[in-house]
Order: sequence, then C-alpha cells, then structure tokens
Amino acid sequence: MNTSTRAPERAQPRSAVRSLLRLWPYVRPVRGRLAAAALTAVLGSCTSLVIPLALKWLVDGPVAGRDPRGVWLGGAVVFGLGVAEATLFMLRRVIVARPLARVEADMRAALYGHLQRLPVVFHDRWPSGQLLSRGTNDLTLVRIFLAFPLTFLIVNGVTITAGFAILLAQRWTLGLLLLAPVAPLIVLCWFFENSYSRLARTAQDRAGDLTTVIEESVLGIRVIKGFGRHRGRRREFSALSGELRGIELRKARLLGMLWALVMTLPELVIGTALVLGVLQVADGGLSAGTLVAFLSTALALRWPVESIGFLLAITQDAATATDRFFEVLDEPLPTAAGTRAGAGTGTSTGPVEGTSAPARTGVRAAAPGSCGSRAPARKGTRAGLLLEGVEFRYPGSPAGAEPVLRGVDLHIRPGETMALVGPTGSGKTTLTALVPRLYEPTAGRISLDGQDIAALPRERLRELVSVAFEEPTLFSATAGENVLMGAEGAEEADLMRALRIAQADFVHELPEGHRTQVGEQGLSLSGGQRQRLALARAVVGRPRFLVLDDPLSALDVHTEALVEAALREVLATTTALVVAHRPSTVLLADRVALLSRGRVTAVGTHHELLRTSGEYAALMTGRGGDGPAGAGRGGKAR
Repeated sequence: MNTSTRAPERAQPRSAVRSLLRLWPYVRPVRGRLAAAALTAVLGSCTSLVIPLALKWLVDGPVAGRDPRGVWLGGAVVFGLGVAEATLFMLRRVIVARPLARVEADMRAALYGHLQRLPVVFHDRWPSGQLLSRGTNDLTLVRIFLAFPLTFLIVNGVTITAGFAILLAQRWTLGLLLLAPVAPLIVLCWFFENSYSRLARTAQDRAGDLTTVIEESVLGIRVIKGFGRHRGRRREFSALSGELRGIELRKARLLGMLWALVMTLPELVIGTALVLGVLQVADGGLSAGTLVAFLSTALALRWPVESIGFLLAITQDAATATDRFFEVLDEPLPTAAGTRAGAGTGTSTGPVEGTSAPARTGVRAAAPGSCGSRAPARKGTRAGLLLEGVEFRYPGSPAGAEPVLRGVDLHIRPGETMALVGPTGSGKTTLTALVPRLYEPTAGRISLDGQDIAALPRERLRELVSVAFEEPTLFSATAGENVLMGAEGAEEADLMRALRIAQADFVHELPEGHRTQVGEQGLSLSGGQRQRLALARAVVGRPRFLVLDDPLSALDVHTEALVEAALREVLATTTALVVAHRPSTVLLADRVALLSRGRVTAVGTHHELLRTSGEYAALMTGRGGDGPAGAGRGGKAR
C-alpha cells in the first residue's frame, strides 16, 4: 500500500480516560439523561442482588418449614424482582437512545463544519477515506461506548462492590476467597489495555486507508476499466484488506485470551467456595439458605466480572476513535488576518506595468472603492487586483526547495481582464488559488481595491471573488443547484443569464431541464458540459473580481467561440484574471502577463509580447511550450 494514501502519522494516545474526557462538551447537554439512565441501570443491577436474599428467606423459611403458601409467596416475590430488573434495564435503553443520537449528530456536524473551514493545504495532506471513516465508523464507536460501556463500567463497579459486601456479610471467609482473583485481574486488564489500544489504533487507521481505496476505485472506475487495471486494484485492495483482517484477528485473540482468563478465575473460586460451603452445611456451621444466597450472589456477579474484557475492548476502540476525531478538530483554522508571515511588508518596487493599452471602452464607471463599502480607496493605494512581492511555497516542501512563486508583482486595473500565460509548472494555477485564499502566500501582499485580502472576512472575500477551475467539480444535485452554489440568494433569472453566458443551453434539453439530477461528480455529463456549468457557477453572482483557470480547455472550437463571445459581456463589467493556453482565450484580455519560473517576466498586450518576448511567442505558436522556462520548478506548481 502506498503510504501517500494514509493520514499523517500521529502519536499513540497515552490514556484512554484522558482521551474520552474530551467528549465532555458534547455529552454535557445530555448529562441529565445519561445520569438517569445510569441510575436506572444501577437500580436494576441492585435488584438482581436482592433476588439471592429472597431465595435465602425462601429456602430457610417456607421450604424448610414445608409451608406451601410461603413457597408460592416467595416464588411470586422472586418473579416480581426479575420483572422489575428487566423493566429497569429496558427503561435505561429507552432513556439513552435519543440523547446519544443527538451526541453523535452534534459531533458529526462539528467535524463536517470544521472540514469545510479548514484550508485547502489540509485537504491536500489528508486522504478523503481517512476523513470519511472518522465521520462514520469512528463516531459509531463513540456512540456505542456512550450507550453501553460508559454506563456499565459504572453499573458493574457498583454491582461488584455491593455484591461483595453482601457476600462478606453472609460468610466473610468464603467472601475473602472470592476476592482472591482481584489482583491477577487488575494486572491482566492493565496488560490488555496497553496492547489492545495499539492494535485498535492501527485497525482504525487501516480501515480509513481501505475506505480511501474503495472511494478512489469508485470515482476512478472509468480509468480503471479503460486501462484494464481492475486486477491490480483488486490486488491492492486484497492486500490492505488482508492486513486489516490480520489486525482484527490479533485483537480477537487478545480479547479471547483475556476473556478466557477472566471467566476461568471466577469459575474456579466459585467452585471452591461451593465445595467449602457444602462441607460447612454438612457440619451444621452454615444454613442451606445462606449457601444458596451466597452462591446465587456469586453467580449474579459473574457477568459484571466477565464483561470487563468486553467493556474494556469497546472503551479502547472508542478512545482511539475519539483521538482520531479530535486530530481533525485540533487542526487550527486560518485566522481572519495576519495569517502569513510578512504580509504587507514586501520589499518589491511595485507591480510590473509594462506598456499597455487603456482599459476597454464601455467598462462600468468603477470608481476605486474599498471592497467592503465601495467608498473611495485610501490615498496612495491602487484599485483593482494588486499583487506585491508575492511568494509561495507548499507546506511540507523539502528544505532548500525553491518557492513555487517568487516576488510576483502584478496590477490588474478595475474593469480590466488580464490573461496569465506560462509554461507547464510555472505556477499559474497556484497563483490563481492565492486570490480567493485557497492558499496563503508565504510572503508579500494581495489586495482588492486597496484592502489586503488577509484582513477581509472570508465570507466577504468569497462574495467579491468568484472562481472557475480547470477541473470542474459538480455535486450530486440538480444542474441548477450546482450553478446557484456560486451566489447565495441568486434567483432563476440569474441562473438563466449564467447558463446563457456559459453557453450551457444543453441544460434545457435535459429530461427535467435545470432541475435534472446530474449525478455524483456530474459524470452523466460530458467534460465540456461540466466545464460550462462550472463557468456558469462562476458568473451567476455577478462578481466584482473573476478568476478563471483555463475554463474553456474541454470545449470544441465552435462552442469555445460562442462562450468567448458571451464572456465578453461579463468581462466588460468585472476585474478578471484568466489563465490561458490558447491564443483565442488570450484575445479576450486587455493585457497579458507572462509567468516564468515563478516570476512575472513580462506584461503587455498580446501583440506587444509577440514582438518583444521570444518565450511568449514560442508558447503562442506551439514552439517549446515546455522549454527552459518550465525547468527547475519545485513543489506542485502548474
């Protein structure tokens, strides 16, 4: 198994108790119901200890005195106690069902909400299967712990204490005999806890890896079938499944050994107590009723003692599940401001302006305004999209590796469209991801109409900047819902306008129009159709800033021309940065920026750069698109 599919390694938990105590914030709202359930279970368990005392009275009284009415009365009492015990345990389950479902739901909601707010860098490091297993299997284990072991560790503790008190009161010598296995059992439980916790953690991690493999195989089924790799994937799945099976078998063996010893030791001492008790009854030193009550009490304590291994196993599983849950929740969220070192302190001399034609005629009257209120920009700032000394390296890059972006200076004026071109690996996609703060610059500053994006609330930034990625992502929803995700509060008129601009009129021909479900990842649509829906999503909210990462790469020439013609309507009223690989897309822009080896090396109009930049001319004419400018790149730049 390739370790790249596994979650980052974490330290093993040192204390199950410390881990489980972290659940308190989620348990606190339902603590009253859980306490009532525990009290009910304790009463039920203590009721079971009263039954041996009733048997003692029955044997020494009505049975010894040959009193039929007393026997019937004693039988009715024992029957009533049994019914009461069963009723109390049933009531416990009824009491905890709803609150525990709430705890699980709250934890799942907290995990999902946190995942949505974590930066893209986190999701780059964590396999989706690991996150999925934490939100499903792990939370199920936590709920099972809260429903059963948490209560019965308390109940069994009270039962064992009360039971041994009754045993010692009835016959203290035999009671001490039954206490003999306590010390060995404590040692066994300590050994079991340490060994089982390591296996439990490994098993849950491998279950997450297995979930990743299954998810990748389902989403990539076309590639697997297209290249005939189903046998290889099956071998990979079988190997990982076999590893998980082996771990689960080791867990079962360890639990079986503990359970065997936990069951054997009490049985031996109960058998010994039985022999000694019969001898004492024969000698007249002990009544038959007392012996019956003593043995009945000892047998009533069998399950509380024997269940120790089972309860500890579930507790350890829940503790490791809790650790895995909080590993995600402990990941820090990006702060509203000041999240990058050196923000706003770059030493660059200013953005590259180059020679450029003025912004196109017909641009809206865009007085330089602040992003938040459209008030005039502060004196000394430049409106539009401004990058100053921007540097970026991916977290976890090898020490000494060159940054993906180095000292990027660029100014896109209000209402202007800037095309970003460059060889593969020059950092174009990375740069576009910095504008909506999918990644944080390592150094430098990015501002919108004079305001540093690091100081803007993310909700406001997402309203101002809209993006369309080269790889379109659609969700299991209708075509219209996928588009309307681009703007909260958008109406059907906005949807129709966006579909027209993106030349996505094919939506109207679907079985139910824009209300047609497009399926998971939109795989029921062609690549070009998915790309047009993603483009419609980007423009539906009429954003002030638009970032397009080669949004037309999957379109045919005819459709591309139609989309470009419609896009001009949008680009005339927004400030746009467009990653382009084809001259037809470049011609949409007022100016072009050439990105080479992580730096902006030239800015100008398309025709100017064709005359003055050999590298740009080579890119546009198809000569040496991956030449020297693409060499020496680091990280994941594209």
